[in-house]
This record gives sequence, structure tokens and C-alpha cells, in this order.
Amino acid sequence: MNEQRVMMCNGDLLDQLHKECEGHTPESIFILVDSTTRELCLPALQKDDFFNQIKVIEIKPNDDHKNLEALASVWMFLSQNKATRKSLMINLGGGMVTDLGGFAASTFKRGMDYVNVPTTLLGAVDAAVGGKTGINFNGLKNEIGVINSSKSVLIDVHFFKTLDRKNFLSGFGEMIKHGLISNETNWNDILKFDLAEIDYSKLPALLRESIAVKERVVAIDPTEQNIRKALNFGHTIGHAFESYAMETGHPILHGYAVAYGMISELYLSYKLTGFPKERLKEAVSIIKENYGALNVTCKQYDHLYDLMTHDKKNVGDGRILFSLLAGIGDIRINQNVEKKDIFDAIDYYRDEVGL
Repeated sequence: MNEQRVMMCNGDLLDQLHKECEGHTPESIFILVDSTTRELCLPALQKDDFFNQIKVIEIKPNDDHKNLEALASVWMFLSQNKATRKSLMINLGGGMVTDLGGFAASTFKRGMDYVNVPTTLLGAVDAAVGGKTGINFNGLKNEIGVINSSKSVLIDVHFFKTLDRKNFLSGFGEMIKHGLISNETNWNDILKFDLAEIDYSKLPALLRESIAVKERVVAIDPTEQNIRKALNFGHTIGHAFESYAMETGHPILHGYAVAYGMISELYLSYKLTGFPKERLKEAVSIIKENYGALNVTCKQYDHLYDLMTHDKKNVGDGRILFSLLAGIGDIRINQNVEKKDIFDAIDYYRDEVGL
């Protein structure tokens, strides 16, 4: 996997982008946006004449459009506009854009370079970093994809000020996860961050900590054979919640699904691997106070379980494997969890959020 540079841009995003584009003419560069980032974020690049000359590929927003149809439209645009393996893709958007754009770039002509410019907090702390790319398929999250890092990730906190509260909190859900899997200092910094009155001047330092957690894990295990599975904490049940919500026609944001999944998986960690009860209460409290709830009943349990059998951590022998915690930063991967315990964990989620 390519080495990936992650840079925090402090007013110099265009200068950094110019460096990434060295050796390319505007005709050999493509910018991928969705209709939201075209309106809110693309003008920040197009005030520079160089980037104003670059062809723009637009796809529909939101995760329900992270699909084969949108992917094919990007491939078609690249083909019709004579892109080559020497071309460059700039993905300007949230996780949906960086996931799909990274996959399109990684597979077109067997692979062209790409740069991620995440415009959401979720994209910055999760999707844009670490090289995972892909699309949803057959009703399942990220079912098709490859691991192939971008040349670089350029992060400008200025874009995050365009986010509504829900999208900000979606990104913060992944930061909660990073705090739980890292260390006490990072976790305490997460607890101290005021989500009622967001201070954007304090965000870059916390964001750097959170991204560093993912970078350290990915550097050790880039292809998710071992410890990288820690980054899936909250995701086994969370992805099932997310897929179920999509099926009902009422999709939820990824970070919300992970937050709900973490309530259940923290309970499993408390029950099965000794996660401290006081830390469980701290984490559940943050999520309850800020994230609302996804309404699930016991009628959906078997279907949710079936969705979990598709989790990519599983090894194909019928077991559902979880990444659990014995403490803050004390990660226990490949934990086989029985169906009854999973159902108990969903019961715990429902009890905690008041369903």
C-alpha cells in the first residue's frame, strides 16, 4: 500500500494542492465533488485560476448514492475525457466522495493517483485516512472495494464550519471511538470537548490526536490482518444498524450508527473482556446526550444478526468476530461472540436510549 501523507492546512490549502499537482497540467487532473460540496466547497479551489481550469465530476450526495451506478458514471467521465494512469483525481468531499473517488481512481486503467481533501469531520478522521476505498453493494456497507492509499490527505478545518450539527456529530462519533482505542489522555480530551458550544480553535489539536491514532494502527497493519481490526470497534453492530436503516428508507449518518454500535459493543466489552463500568457509563453518557436513537425492536434482531454475518472481520466459519476492549486502549481483536450475547447487547442499547 502506498505511503500516505496527512497534512493539516492552516490557510495554505491551495499552496499544498499546487505541490500535489506538480507535473500535471489542468487537463490531466479531475476534481470529484457531490452536489453539496460543488456548491459549498469547490469555490474555495476555483478562486485559483489553475484549479478553475480542471474538469469537475459531480455525483449525487449521501451514502445511498455510494453505489455501482455512481461509480460507473465516474469511470465513464474519466474515459470520455481521456484520463490515463498518469492522471490525478482530487476527491473534494466527505467520506462518501473519498470512498467512491478513491475506488474509482484505484481501479481506472488499473490505478491512477488521487488526493483526498475531506470536507467533513467524518471524512477527515475516518474515510479519507488509511487507504480504504469502496462502495455499498447489495444493501451492504462497503461490500466492494480495495485498500489503496491516496498520495496525500489535505485537511482544512475551515470546511467543517459549513457542517450542520448532525454531520459534525457524525464525525465526532469516530473521534469517540479513537479515544476509546487509544489512551487515557486522548479519552479525557474527548470527554472535555464541549459539544454544546463547539470551539473550532480547539478542534485542530483534537483532530490531530484522533488522526494519529488511526495512522499508528494503519502503519502497523495496513491490510487489516491484525490490529487494524481495532478501528472496527463499534462497527460490527453499527454497520448492521446502518444497513437496516438504509433498508427502511430512513438512512442514518455513519457516525451515528457507529455511536449506537459502540453502546452495544461497550456492553459486550464490559460483560466479556472486563471493560470498566465507570468508563462504560462515561461513553454511553456522551452518546445518549447527543445522538438520539435508532428505533429497533426485538422483531429486527434476527435480521440484524444476519447483517452482522457479512462483517469483513469474519473468517467464513459462521462465527461473528468482534473487536472489544478490556480498558481504554486495551484492544482485544477476534472475539467470538454468541448470538445470545449479541441480542443482550442490543437489549442494552435499547434500554440505555429509552426504546
